[in-house]
Amino acid sequence: MIHQELAAPCGLYCGVCGIYRATVTNDQKLKEKLAKAYGDAPEKINCRGCLSRTVYWYCSACPVKSCAAEKKLEGCHQCNQFPCDKIETFPVEEGKRNILRGVLEWRRLGTADFFLSEEKRFTCPKCQTLLFRGTRKCRNCNELLTAS
Repeated sequence: MIHQELAAPCGLYCGVCGIYRATVTNDQKLKEKLAKAYGDAPEKINCRGCLSRTVYWYCSACPVKSCAAEKKLEGCHQCNQFPCDKIETFPVEEGKRNILRGVLEWRRLGTADFFLSEEKRFTCPKCQTLLFRGTRKCRNCNELLTAS
């Protein structure tokens, strides 16, 4: 089933976002780690997806999301100006790499298959635990992961 609130217009599928995973699993240890990384309090690590009513502050004022809404597009995968300056100046380099890769896959696969491919990409090959973008080691079995 497709959860549209997880379809971030930039192509960073929310289903494999650390903030989202920490929220839906209520993983306090992960919330503490993410809070430290974002300079925030663990209780503020709360998000149900980019297009939901509960959006993490870092993503709530996203210029990419605003641009897609203004253009009445589902996301960058529908924009003929991709990649634009909003993508080129994205503040997190790993996020930018995933946007550039993800948008092209989203165009090619369509929304449902893109979501599935992102979940497969970020699933531990050893224990099949769904992880999150940017993780280097499975939190379940400690398997070291290849860069995605």
